[in-house]
Amino acid sequence: MKKPNNNAHIKKWLRLHLTNQVGPATFTKLMNFFESIDEVLDATAGQLARVPGLGQKTAQRIVASRDTVDVDAEISQAEKMGVQIISRDCEDYPAQLLKISDPPPILYVKGELSRSDGLAVAVVGSRYCSPYGQEQASRLSHLLAAAGFTIVSGLACGVDAAAHRGALAVKGRTIAVQGCGLGQIYPPENKNLADQISKSGAVISELPLSFAPLSQMFPARNRIISGLSLGTIVAEARLRSGALITAREAMDQNREVMAIPGRIDAPGSGGPHQLIKDGAQLVESVEDVMDALGQIGDLLKVHTRKTTSKAEGSREAALFAPPSDKLQLKLTDIESTIMSNLEKDPINVDEIVSRTGRSAGEINAALTLLQLKGLVKQLPGSYYQSRV
Repeated sequence: MKKPNNNAHIKKWLRLHLTNQVGPATFTKLMNFFESIDEVLDATAGQLARVPGLGQKTAQRIVASRDTVDVDAEISQAEKMGVQIISRDCEDYPAQLLKISDPPPILYVKGELSRSDGLAVAVVGSRYCSPYGQEQASRLSHLLAAAGFTIVSGLACGVDAAAHRGALAVKGRTIAVQGCGLGQIYPPENKNLADQISKSGAVISELPLSFAPLSQMFPARNRIISGLSLGTIVAEARLRSGALITAREAMDQNREVMAIPGRIDAPGSGGPHQLIKDGAQLVESVEDVMDALGQIGDLLKVHTRKTTSKAEGSREAALFAPPSDKLQLKLTDIESTIMSNLEKDPINVDEIVSRTGRSAGEINAALTLLQLKGLVKQLPGSYYQSRV
């Protein structure tokens, strides 16, 4: 059973999270070894040393730090900043992120996470991108956000910022994952962008609020970007770019990897082109992304994950529910209108426009999202029919 996000519960998780020597991997080891978070916090150094892979010295350091961390100060600062703190076993923790091997024990959230963020795609690339790379990242993010995808990226200059802005331009949802604490935005020149994102999605981090931006933390940040997403798109990146680390994380997480091709003589094309050679899906449009993600209907079934750890117990995490289940996918007004006008027999998009009285652009965007939700099937000649 997932737990409500209450203060007393968060304090316990936060205390262990803020303890020196306890990163996500060690946190998981401790939670798997002991019966509960309370047992971890009450364990002696000798008891902690029995955890496989921990050792006596690390156990002693954990005990020394664990009892001195100032949890109340962290919570107070979060409240002043309007930051929510959620733990891995809380109801509002992203279901997609739970599926990776090392999900963050704690997430700091400025803004709001939504259940609809389960339909997310990461768009990443070089900080020093060309105008072409920036344009393509913005264009595809714009179209994907209009189709109902949440765009996930890292708030960096270049491709990341272009991806976020592309989503914001259509008032879509976007999530920025920071490699530092939310007490400082990195890079600082994107602070205004971060403020906009927090109003149309969320800026998140696994790191304590005052944690400084350190280069060694960004690869860990990348696993969260890919972990939140059904697939990762690399827009432009050199062969040694951090964006390729995100792509590798996506591969390790069994998520789809996609790449936008570039000019063959441009250095920034090296990363995407190598990914394509290695089997990544070449994408130029929303339709390519949908094809890369595979059978759309399969994405929308209830995914259950039972954990065997003693600490977390047995629980089920739902990503999406099929239309026939009690957990119904939420439809927008225009989607509901379209569904009420669709039949089992194919209908041309022009007829749908005529029946609904909405613009062709609105109808096409809504139809794309309905396809992603497994409710509508597209046929040749711009015909559509209901799947339900």
